[in-house]
Amino acid sequence: MLTYPQIDPVIFSIGPLQVRWYGLMYVLGFGATLLLVKHQIRKFGFRELDLHFENLNLVLIISLVLGGRLGYVLFYNLPYYLQHPAEIVATWQGGMSFHGGMLGLIIGAVIFCRKKKLDFWRTADFYVVTIPIGLGLGRVGNFINGELYGRVTDVAWGMVFPGGGPLPRHPSQLYESFLEGLLLFLILWVLKEKQQRTPWALPQGSMVAIFLIFYGVFRIGVEFFREPDAHLGFIALGVTMGQLLSSLMIVAGIVLFLIRKKQAQ
Repeated sequence: MLTYPQIDPVIFSIGPLQVRWYGLMYVLGFGATLLLVKHQIRKFGFRELDLHFENLNLVLIISLVLGGRLGYVLFYNLPYYLQHPAEIVATWQGGMSFHGGMLGLIIGAVIFCRKKKLDFWRTADFYVVTIPIGLGLGRVGNFINGELYGRVTDVAWGMVFPGGGPLPRHPSQLYESFLEGLLLFLILWVLKEKQQRTPWALPQGSMVAIFLIFYGVFRIGVEFFREPDAHLGFIALGVTMGQLLSSLMIVAGIVLFLIRKKQAQ
């Protein structure tokens, strides 16, 4: 069994203001996206996106935070927040839904691209290949917070998490950080390069579709090791909410890829 590192979730405080690792991970994720999208603009050329880059980034950040928080409230703990509506805005306490954040990003990007007459699918492909970095960092933040831990286990790398009882558990946050973060980023980054060389094989929108498919597969797998949310448990037949939503992502990704492929022919 490994010892949980007990890292203070608060990096430092200035009066009532607290700077937390969880929030820092979001900032680092946003920063990585900005740098890598800018890199792609220079390398592959996308002048129209470059002209609206700063404004689009602001819209996406707001859309991600709103979508992620509202998604968590609606998908995972609606009865609680109906009784405590003031806590809906308490994002510093944790509680962000990836699936909600993804929907928020899509809605915000579609509205902005239509208004500015940007190619939505090309824009989305530039951004989506960078999203796994933020996902991976976010899971590290969950690990530091001691939340979203795994199920009880006897594997040698199990950890006893604060609030998780006396038995060792899977550090499932780190599994997700590797699969949904590092590995998914490498897959998409390599395929993005291929897309530029063979657009007939990977038309615009393919990166979004591949992201949905691989994220869904990885998330479903990790959910077998992750402790279901206490207030939700299993939806039915041992299926968690995360697996249900990820299954829908896989279906959406496959349908999107086939549609974009057919439209490109």
